[in-house]
Amino acid sequence: MTQKDRPWLIRTYAGHSTAHASNALYRSNLAKGQTGLSVAFDLPTQTGYDSDDTLARGEVGKVGVPVCHLGDMRTLFDQIPLEQMNTSMTINATAPWLLALYIAAAEEQGADISKLQGTVQNDLIKEYLSRGTYVCPPKPSLKMIADVAEYCYANVPKWNPMNVCSYHLQEAGATPEQELAFALATAIAVLDELQPRVPAEDFPALVGRISFFVNAGIRFVTEMCKMRAFVDLWDEICEHRYGVADAKMRRFRYGVQVNSLGLTEQQPENNVYRILIEMLAVTLSKNARARAVQLPAWNEALGLPRPWDQQWSMRMQQILAFETDLLEYGDLFDKNPVVDAKVEELKDGARAELANLDSMGGAISSIEYMKSRLVESNAERLNRIEAGETTVVGVNKFTTTEPSPLMSEDGGIMVVDPAVEQDQINRLNAWRAERDENAVKAALTALREAASNGANVMEPSIAAAKAGATTGEWAKQMRQVFGTYRGPTGVSGSPSNKTEGLDDIREAVNAVSDRLGRRLKFLVGKPGLDGHSNGAEQIAFRARDCGMDISYDGIRLTPEEIVASVQATDAHVVGLSILSGSHIPLVEDVITKMQAAGLAHIPVIVGGIIPDEDSLRLQKMGVSKVYTPKDFELNAIMTDIVALVDPAAIAAQ
Repeated sequence: MTQKDRPWLIRTYAGHSTAHASNALYRSNLAKGQTGLSVAFDLPTQTGYDSDDTLARGEVGKVGVPVCHLGDMRTLFDQIPLEQMNTSMTINATAPWLLALYIAAAEEQGADISKLQGTVQNDLIKEYLSRGTYVCPPKPSLKMIADVAEYCYANVPKWNPMNVCSYHLQEAGATPEQELAFALATAIAVLDELQPRVPAEDFPALVGRISFFVNAGIRFVTEMCKMRAFVDLWDEICEHRYGVADAKMRRFRYGVQVNSLGLTEQQPENNVYRILIEMLAVTLSKNARARAVQLPAWNEALGLPRPWDQQWSMRMQQILAFETDLLEYGDLFDKNPVVDAKVEELKDGARAELANLDSMGGAISSIEYMKSRLVESNAERLNRIEAGETTVVGVNKFTTTEPSPLMSEDGGIMVVDPAVEQDQINRLNAWRAERDENAVKAALTALREAASNGANVMEPSIAAAKAGATTGEWAKQMRQVFGTYRGPTGVSGSPSNKTEGLDDIREAVNAVSDRLGRRLKFLVGKPGLDGHSNGAEQIAFRARDCGMDISYDGIRLTPEEIVASVQATDAHVVGLSILSGSHIPLVEDVITKMQAAGLAHIPVIVGGIIPDEDSLRLQKMGVSKVYTPKDFELNAIMTDIVALVDPAAIAAQ
């Protein structure tokens, strides 16, 4: 009988509401056959704020689980033996802290921490480019990435201290060549930082612990070839740049979540097929097969998936791994001339981009360049969809549909109870009241001194975790020592040469501007902690091309800051973008503050993943227009903006 390969780790990306509720979900998924955990943290946890911080309002427990202290981490993994588990934590800026909490919780369970297995994502460079959960500037962030890797190499040798994450690059619009090059440049920056920290004879083992987390899109053949190109290029870099002789240490190890960017709100049942096809790109080629796979649910373009939705995606993996004969064969694509040619084409393109980044000083020095390239690539992708050059079934072709029986009375998604936030704050206050404040202060002082002196922050972070410090307190020390950072938006500069479909809108913008006596001013704001800025960037990018005067200061703004900016810029229209599910409290706060400032006459539009019921609530608050992922025609949105300022301008066209 043919010897089967072992299946990949089967995961679902999960976490919501509270540590207690998330723990129940994890234990349920493990009982259903899941073989590893993938933890989603909420935005305050990811960006270094406690649940009661002003910036955390409306965000607690929405896109993941809130973890403020050791007690939360203890609850999160209750009855789950961490020494036996393989845990992936999608955490970046606060990765040293969350790993410290995880280690402290494992030690409480009696675990031998040298046996812990799992991954912290710990890739800050892609946060500046696409996801926005950074805390400190790039250089100190790179230092903390290396701190985690150095600590794990010495103390937790089976742990992957970094997941170089190209996933979000594709979500931000990266071409396959850009995804290859930008991710590999990130890995090079980290390895260059790490190389002086360990003895030369140990460096190959440390290289062998660097893993990747990638994206697989709908262009199946290209995506599969991209993974084979990743394998070849990583081997090439490890051998020739770093002199790693052992082929085992040069092996490209990666986990994957297939593409969420292409999931559609229209006819969402089609997403099941998209997810399956995208999974094949990272499983069919044995020599480029993922080590771990987590799949989005069919309804993630609508909101938070329910447990049943996650189960459906997990069953997809299990059917492929256990019912088919895929794991009984060698690589199906070796010596295929079509595949070989495409792989070489992708490698050549990636090498050229890597050389370009190297000439600019590497990934850390090239963040603004990479950000602008991603925004441009994403704009080109959207242009092709709008023009019908790229077909998206159910969106710009084959749009007739029957009502979906999958959409039950709950709207087909899970909604987090707003009371969860106050419950979490109450637990946080109780934790603070019961801890030894002197011990916490001493631990935080030691942590700050270590950071100031350039020492590794992991040991003092673990000590602070055990003393009872909180996520916000840990991050505050890092901000005080290293400073804060506001990333590039990628939308500055002159309008592009794109004219298709814009001439009429430009004429309308000019006509309105003439009547106003100045250029139509459109302010785009992202209140709260949501760092997924792709939509806001594309709206600002297109508005600029239409001739509007754009004000877009990037992510993570308080409602007060947005209202102050509206006053300072004398904006004619305000656009708010929120994809974290926190649109109701954040929009209400902005509108209330605008009314108090005498700005109620300025129209407000809102974009995000917003259920129909919430859309009606927003309109009752005074929001003029609500846009969701189904509103992919950006020119129609631009026309709406002009009409909100001056209806006569549109009527005249």
